[in-house]
This record gives sequence, structure tokens and C-alpha cells, in this order.
Amino acid sequence: MTNRIQVLLLAGVVFSFLTLSGCGSDSRTGEELAPTDPESQVMGQPESLDSPENPTISEGRTSAPMLPVYFDFDDSSIRDDQVDRIVTNGDFMKENNEVSVRIEGNTDPRGTNEYNMALGERRALSAKNYLQNLGIDENRLTTISYGEERILLHGHDELSYAQNRRDDFVIIE
Repeated sequence: MTNRIQVLLLAGVVFSFLTLSGCGSDSRTGEELAPTDPESQVMGQPESLDSPENPTISEGRTSAPMLPVYFDFDDSSIRDDQVDRIVTNGDFMKENNEVSVRIEGNTDPRGTNEYNMALGERRALSAKNYLQNLGIDENRLTTISYGEERILLHGHDELSYAQNRRDDFVIIE
């Protein structure tokens, strides 16, 4: 009886092997498989790889032509190397009096959600105060904190963290 089971089992394994290992063959050569007319294989209109003339986003989630402002770890003060960016944003707002802006405070993912929401708010308020000191009317500026909720780079390295510690400046329609 066990001999019969062993023979059936062996036959099943051999049958499965032969069934699954067989592959179809195509007698055509590689040249025959390649399309003969490249134009006949086009799927749609070609797209330009050039940047649009009037982009709506500059960096991060910031509306062009404004620039995001980046922060040091666990800090909400405007860094010296970021002053030119916030001044550029202020100049744009001075030239476009009808524009209102939402300043979105962001953090890297380190720390608790509650802490990061508070830090993002402090960063947004810091930028708002800086713009007000440049002469921008407070009524044209709103703030919101996204904390770590709107990560741009999901890496776990300093470059990714640094890109996520920012204020975005979004034009409100």
C-alpha cells in the first residue's frame, strides 16, 4: 500500500514538473519581433520636457515666484541664509497688492505629532511676523501648521529632514 502511494506521489511530482517547466517557443527571430515602422507604435502626442513658462509651484508646495523658507532642527527663527528668500516673497507681495498668502509651517517627522504641530505653527508665525516687519499687511497673511503631515522627502537622512523643515508660501485665490 505504501509502495503504491509512493509511486503515485512520484508520478504527480514528475507530471507537475513537466507541466510547469514546458515553455512555448517562438520561431521568429529578434528582428522579426521588432516593429518595422516606429511611427506605427506611437501611443499619443509627444510631450515637451521643457519647464512651463509660468510654473505655479516653485519649490516644495510654494506658489511661484515665491520661495519656501527652511529652518534648522527644532528651531523656528529665520536663518540668516534664508533672509533673502523671505525678502523676495515680501517684494513679490508688495508688487502684487491683490495677493494674499497662506504660510504653511512644516516639520520633519522626528518628534511627536503634537510637538511638530506646535513647531510648524511657530515657524509659520515667525515668517508672518517677518513679512509684517517688511510692510506686508497682516490681513493678507494667514498661517497654518501641517507639522509632519506634508512630508516632501520620505528619506531618513539629514537631506530629507532639512527639506521638510520649511514654510511654504501659497497664494490664496
